[in-house]
Amino acid sequence: METVIRIIQFFLSLTLLVTVHEFGHFIMARAFKIRVDKFYIFFDWGFSLFKFRRGETEYGMGWLPLGGYCQIAGMIDENQTSKDLASEPQPWEFRSKPAWKRFCVLVAGVTMNVILAFIIYCGISYAYGEQYLAAEDVNNGYGYAFNEDGEALGFKDGDAIISINNEEIVNSASILSRVILAENDLNVMIVRDNMLSGVVVPYQQINKLRQKEEFGGFCTVLHPFIIDSIASQSAIDAGLHVSDQIVGIDGIKEVNFPQYAPLLAQRADKSAELTVLRNGEEIKLLVPVNSEGKIGVTVAGLPYTLRTKNFSLLESIPAGARLTGRTIENYWNQLKLIVKPDTGLYKQVGGFIAIGKIFPGTWDWHVFWSMTAFLSIILAIMNIIPIPGLDGGHTLFTLWEIITRRKVSEKVLEIAQYIGLFLLLALMLYANGNDIYKLFIH
Repeated sequence: METVIRIIQFFLSLTLLVTVHEFGHFIMARAFKIRVDKFYIFFDWGFSLFKFRRGETEYGMGWLPLGGYCQIAGMIDENQTSKDLASEPQPWEFRSKPAWKRFCVLVAGVTMNVILAFIIYCGISYAYGEQYLAAEDVNNGYGYAFNEDGEALGFKDGDAIISINNEEIVNSASILSRVILAENDLNVMIVRDNMLSGVVVPYQQINKLRQKEEFGGFCTVLHPFIIDSIASQSAIDAGLHVSDQIVGIDGIKEVNFPQYAPLLAQRADKSAELTVLRNGEEIKLLVPVNSEGKIGVTVAGLPYTLRTKNFSLLESIPAGARLTGRTIENYWNQLKLIVKPDTGLYKQVGGFIAIGKIFPGTWDWHVFWSMTAFLSIILAIMNIIPIPGLDGGHTLFTLWEIITRRKVSEKVLEIAQYIGLFLLLALMLYANGNDIYKLFIH
């Protein structure tokens, strides 16, 4: 059922994004009296799920959910070649319009995606506010031994990160993005054993670690190991109760929950002596550990209260603008790292399966709209990259014409279109191939 809910959310979000993007091209073309022959959600190669004609335009939905298109008369794209445009340009065609008008039509799709993200972020800010875990509220510091990645960077359990490259950490969630998007060595100020000190995190070390999928958990908030529920009969038989607080394992005491994973993993398929705090008294219990290093219990949530910054209707507008700008900046920085070979992040590029997994297995409108806004920014940035076949490629040729006052020949545009389609197909195969590899092989 969780998979079905993810799929529904993914296709609902994708349909909205494609519709808004193509509507941008459509409405701008019509504003300049350019004829639009087709307006399709998803691709209709071979056949369409449904279609109808209104005026000069055929509207429909294709069967292949890999995007959508707006077929503009007189424009060389995946549907029209130079041979299709062998006749004299007509006043209602794209190619007969001034370069600045063609430029506006080309960037309208990307613009609409950014506007959509902005509107969604404004709505989220107004309806939900901004929730975050303040760094100053994390009294026990952070845990880094959960998967040893943090320790490899030079941190120790209990270190409280104060600033990174002289920028104060206000929201604890920003620590991960600051580290994972690093382009150079990082100078990190921490509080360790009640003393202020510095840690220099080498860029090469960051590169090694961010190539690991689990690197996202290198820094976890330390919190007590309090049992919320018990799913294993062996744990019940061993004497564990709900609300028990585990404070030690095989004589190692005063460890927080994130530190238990590596300790229990060392005892897989064996038993561990747990020290349990119950009603103010310590009890020692011998508990079986399964082959995955688990004891069959769930843990209570963080003992910290998230802060919420609420916004009025007017305040939500600049808040939405800030969030839009921050998302664009962060994704662009991620993209720059992906194309740098030394980071190795190109190995983690994912396709439709990876995108679908960002949606939760339960329906949550807050998360759905947040993910839709994020994907809208991704669609805008990916489309504006100057690759032939994408909006950015067409825009580049049009800018060349505006600057040089020399129009690129239709034959060159056609060849560039084929090259772009080949590159896009190769990227799509690589990304979705990565998904399949991780799903069935890795």
